[in-house]
Amino acid sequence: MGQQLSLFHTQAPQDEPAEAPAPEHSTTGHLPAAPDTPSGAGRRRRCRTPHPRAAAHALALQHLDLADAIAGNFARRTIHPFEDLRQVAIIGLLKAAERFNPSGGRPFRPYARTYANGEIIHYLRDSGFAIKVPPTWRDLHASGQKLLRQGVPPGMVPERLGISGERWIEIQEACSVTVVALQPDT
Repeated sequence: MGQQLSLFHTQAPQDEPAEAPAPEHSTTGHLPAAPDTPSGAGRRRRCRTPHPRAAAHALALQHLDLADAIAGNFARRTIHPFEDLRQVAIIGLLKAAERFNPSGGRPFRPYARTYANGEIIHYLRDSGFAIKVPPTWRDLHASGQKLLRQGVPPGMVPERLGISGERWIEIQEACSVTVVALQPDT
């Protein structure tokens, strides 16, 4: 017969009585015994209420391509792996979906883009440099490292970048700071 099953609501089979006999308990006392019939006919499923944020989660899942695009943009510009940034962008989509009000007249995608970008920016800020390094210094440092990889002698790098030797040393020191996480004392 065409019995329809749902994750959230159950319907009693039309040919059988509404009340099914209580299942016998197994010897362990916490699992019901296997049903007598292979299909489990005659057993009723509990009604399950939907998750309170199921609609928001579904809305966020519909826009995973947006998370991929945003994460890809940041992954190309930073050293962080795409997969990590994608997860952070998805967190932003979930937050946007929870706070989104469709009656406001705005479409979801621009709203969600703002949240996903913000989550990634916060993540990058929290996992970035230990000290604030100006963007121009980071650009000069990257350009200098590229010149060194191309075989330019280290003494010629400041001249090729158009800065003084002292400034180049200062930029190298600022951009070379690494954060070392130490194990807590026990």
